[in-house]
Amino acid sequence: MPFGGEDLQDTARATAGALPRVTRGRPFTEHLDVYKVAGKVFLIVTEDPDDLIMTVKAEPEYGRLLRASHPSVVPGRYLDKRHWISVGVGRGVTADLVTDLVDHSYRLVLDTVPRGRGPR
Repeated sequence: MPFGGEDLQDTARATAGALPRVTRGRPFTEHLDVYKVAGKVFLIVTEDPDDLIMTVKAEPEYGRLLRASHPSVVPGRYLDKRHWISVGVGRGVTADLVTDLVDHSYRLVLDTVPRGRGPR
């Protein structure tokens, strides 16, 4: 069975929801599901049915590699294009990759949180 846009988003939401001390809200617009740890964004899921994507933080070199190898991975929408990527359905985008990207983003953001302020 193909991995579709709703699958991508469901996998991203489930992965984020299983991580410690994650909060979810819609601080920017009703069409953006925003996940944070210690008050910092690590995942955005777009609610537009015509644009089923997620946006996550990635180390710049890793983001470049992903964009080069996956046509549906593009510079991050809404955020700094160097440190964020947006991911849609496409060749090579699997549930495992989505899970890894959400987890990686969470850990990158958590690393910027001062000790004692975030889950450790």
